[in-house]
Amino acid sequence: MSVPAAMRLFKEAGLDGAEIIWQDGYDSGIPEDDGGVTRAAVDRARLELDLPVIGLTPYMSGINSLDEAERLADLARFQRCICDASFLGAKVVRVYAGAYTPDQIEMRPLMWDQLVLSLKALGPVALDADVTLVVENHFNTMTMSAAESVKLTEAVDHPAVGILYDQANLTFTHCEPYTQAIPLQDGYIRHVHVKDMVFTDPDRPFSASSVATVRGSERAVRSCVVGDGVLEWASIIDSLEQHGYDGALSLEYEYRWHPQDLPEPAEGFRRGANELRRLMGATA
Repeated sequence: MSVPAAMRLFKEAGLDGAEIIWQDGYDSGIPEDDGGVTRAAVDRARLELDLPVIGLTPYMSGINSLDEAERLADLARFQRCICDASFLGAKVVRVYAGAYTPDQIEMRPLMWDQLVLSLKALGPVALDADVTLVVENHFNTMTMSAAESVKLTEAVDHPAVGILYDQANLTFTHCEPYTQAIPLQDGYIRHVHVKDMVFTDPDRPFSASSVATVRGSERAVRSCVVGDGVLEWASIIDSLEQHGYDGALSLEYEYRWHPQDLPEPAEGFRRGANELRRLMGATA
């Protein structure tokens, strides 16, 4: 689907907004640079459908690189993404905390310093654009855990840099449960990804060879529609509300990566949205 077509699907499924991928080579995403053609089409669609764009999701992972040319190149790409987010009225831009795997432990301090330096540089750019950079709890980055996410946010210490809370990511990487993750990140959570899963091998240690996704042979979980898995979303939402979170709950429907696990997006988004509304009503 084109992005406007996907936005129409969102509207018909009952969603209140759209979080959009910002990446070359993906039909349902905004290219990094196509002369603004897709961005303009998205702008028209959001107005016609009355469907706000709440965030953009890029895939740069070089902002902690020890290769200065790579780091600076990804900083420039982030600046273009922030510009597009501002144009579309989106308030958040997802950030990977660089790329990192455990075998790089000896280089971690230097990579961490590069990451902090990069986010300190991007913070003022985002603030000027009325955008918040939300660093995700994400595997194969420097913020796989909630504790690491807090450490980074405090090291950067900028009002336009916060945390993207993803409890599913924390769960399948065997990091903090929501009862620890939400209080730990209290005051720093600026965006939330919602998805669900079941373990196929709960005792298998987590490992993955890429940042963006877990390959089929590496998976110890199966994706499912929100409400059909192991995550306690009613309690998670209740805890988020108790800790003052009032931002978006963004359905991260992983059909792009794992279509064999999930129903067609029109059905999955509708069911997910209905379940979230039911849970929010139950916790109100």
